[in-house]
Parts: sequence; C-alpha cells; structure tokens
Amino acid sequence: MSLIGLLGFATVVLLAMLILHGYLWWRLVRSTTRPGRARRWLTLLTVVLTLLPAAAVVLRREDSPVTTVVGWVGFTWLGVAFYAFLALLVLEPVRWAARFGRPRTARLDDAAAPDAGSAAAREDRAVPDPSRRIFVARGLALTAGVVALGTAGTGAYLANSGPVVRRVPVTLPGLAPALDGLRIVTFTDGHLSSMHGGRRFERLVEAVNAQRPDVVAIVGDLVDGEVAALREEAAPLADLVSEQGVFFVTGNHEYFVDTTAWLRHLPTLGIQVLRNERVPIVRGGASFDLAGIDDRTAARSGLPGHGADLDAALDGRDDAVPVVLLAHQPWMVDQASAAGVQLQVSGHTHGGQLWPFDYAIRLDQPAVEGLSRFGDTQLYVSTGAGFWGPPMRIGARPEVAVIELRAP
Repeated sequence: MSLIGLLGFATVVLLAMLILHGYLWWRLVRSTTRPGRARRWLTLLTVVLTLLPAAAVVLRREDSPVTTVVGWVGFTWLGVAFYAFLALLVLEPVRWAARFGRPRTARLDDAAAPDAGSAAAREDRAVPDPSRRIFVARGLALTAGVVALGTAGTGAYLANSGPVVRRVPVTLPGLAPALDGLRIVTFTDGHLSSMHGGRRFERLVEAVNAQRPDVVAIVGDLVDGEVAALREEAAPLADLVSEQGVFFVTGNHEYFVDTTAWLRHLPTLGIQVLRNERVPIVRGGASFDLAGIDDRTAARSGLPGHGADLDAALDGRDDAVPVVLLAHQPWMVDQASAAGVQLQVSGHTHGGQLWPFDYAIRLDQPAVEGLSRFGDTQLYVSTGAGFWGPPMRIGARPEVAVIELRAP
C-alpha cells in the first residue's frame, strides 16, 4: 500500500476512534464524575487511548519492541472498547428509565420565593438529583466494564488457542472414483506478524500435518510484515508435508507489504504460488485441476501483471475435468460460477472475527463462513487461522479445514 493510501486508511481509523471514544468518554467519564481533577485526568487518558489503535495501524509492520507493545496494547484496548461501547448501548434504556423514574429535587430559589405557588407547581420546576444520576451512571459503567472485559478476555483466549479442525465433505460432479476421499487441507488469514507468529505458526503447521493432507492450500493473507522482519517466524511453513504439494494464492494483505519479496521467498519454503494459473492434481490415473488467482485488490496494487484473472487461470482446460479454485475473497464466486468452477475455497472474512461484524461483512461478501452453493458452484469460506486488529475472536474460532472430495 502506498504512503498516501496508508495515511488515508489511518485517517478513517482515527475518525472511527473519535466516534467510539467520544461516546465512551460521555458515558464513562462525564456521566460518572463531577468537574475537577479526576475528570481532567480521565479525559487525558481517553485521548491517549483514542490515539493508540490508530498508531498501532500505522506502525503494525515496523519491526521493533516498541511497535510490538503499541500494537498489543492498542489493538487489545480496541477490542475492550468495542464491547464496552456495545454494552453501554444495550444499557441505554436502563439509563433512560432511571432518569425519568428517579426522585427530583426542587430548585431552592423557586421554593424560597413568596409566589412559589403550589407543591405541584414547584415539582414541575424540579431538577434531577445529581447524586442519584452519578450513582446510576457509575453502576451502568461498572456493568459495561465487566461485560467488556469478560467478552474480550474470552475472545483473546480463543484467538490465541490452537485451531479447531473442521471436516468438510464436498461432492464434485465429474470427480473420478480414484480421487474419492482426497483431502485438501486449507487454512487462510494467518496474518503472520510480530503479534501473531512463533509458536502459533508451529502449532498451525502441526495441526495441518496431523490431517495427512494430499494437498495443502494457503488461501491468502498469510503475512502482515516484511520478509526481513518475519523470516524466522515464517520458517515453520517449510515443515508442511503434503502428498501433492503446498499451494498459495495472494490475499489483500500481501499487497500491503513488499509482495514481490514474499512471492520469491515462499518457494524457498516449498510453497508453490499460483498466480492466475492451474496445476493438475493426479492420483490413480485420474485428475482434477487446482486453480489459483490473485486477490481481488491486486490490480490496484500498482504491481505490473498483478490482478485477478480467472480466464487466464482456466484457459485451455478440459471442461470434463473438475476444477477447484483458490480465491482469497468469496466475492469472486459469481465469476467462478459463470466459468463452470465446481468448488471455490476462500477466506478473508475471518468469520466476522468479532461478533456482530459478521453482519456487516455480508454487505460486501456473499458468504461469511462455511459451505454454501451459488448456482452449480460450491463455496467454502474458512474462518481463518489468525486475527487482524484486536487479538481476539468472538463467534468465529480459528480453524484448519479438511475438505474431503467425494465422487458422485
């Protein structure tokens, strides 16, 4: 991504942070404190916490202990803040009910006036009891804090635990009996970085190898940093074992870094990069085509020759032979269906990663996770193996998928 693009993205993140933290300040600081030193210090803390996630986005590819700490603290706080925001929104009806149902205190100046009028008139001029207002606000803030910390803590545990293994039987029309039971073990969205690497990737490789794969497919967003910084973190990928090979296609995050350097480095780890091309997978004299295309965003990367080109990947193939397509974004399934692809394997969505973002993802992608059908094309969307942003997952555990091909 260019410097201008990165700054534009950071600006959008900063605006989102201002809205999020503005609401949190209103409910957690202004509503729970009186004017004075405590409010000023809490306001300053809110400003710092607003800037941290934006700083983590800008610095996430830098390789230094400071940027790693900023990333962990900034993104972790972002997850906690998001669920505090949701909890406070849910509690808004409680606050309003308490506001209109609480006792009110008459204004002293009105009560002391000779013509203050009846008790009913004085009640009409009454104002809320500030002590009760603050008490209710603090109670709601405490409740929201407990909910946010509990949810974020659970999400952090799940995101940093080992991936679950999901077995996905898929019947492919035209698949020869000799290929029945062939296992494509796939993972997506590893997001290898200073925040996500080391033992986590070793554990991921162990989970893949334990499935005894015939084919390993890595479907994009493998890295979030440069080769020089992540060379050692990526080394466990060389231990992947497969009967027919390990294959990779780019995701959008590969174009946020030095794409060319990674496309040169991955083959040294035994990983074959598929760029708008296909390879035959052969067993027992029968075969199917495994095709892979560049990410949907590749054409905007400025790299010559990069861009999703399904026609080039399928050019000249035998239509009687089934084809399995690796495409990072589910969005490509309409093209795949029109081209007669039997199965598309994708990632990108993280299964939403943090509920309820899965609902927002549906505005851009045709599917969020699992197996679905679009015309004659089946689509499997993996929830991914890593995380981006907040190091947590709610409603979408990290996974390794074992796609078992079945003959009709």
